[in-house]
Amino acid sequence: MPFAQIHMIEGRSEEQKRAVIEKVTAALCEAVGAPIETVRVMILEVPNTNWGIAGVSAKDRGR
Repeated sequence: MPFAQIHMIEGRSEEQKRAVIEKVTAALCEAVGAPIETVRVMILEVPNTNWGIAGVSAKDRGR
């Protein structure tokens, strides 16, 4: 059973997250031949204050 964890800075719309789940599922099915029913996708949202880029929080970088 393929399982994908996607970490993103919070703030995406429900529609965007649906699209991520759909496209990641399709990619796993195509890449490894897994039946769609066996694919799991988890989106973990992280506050921009808890996400660092080059030593600076994403919030301080304007993200």
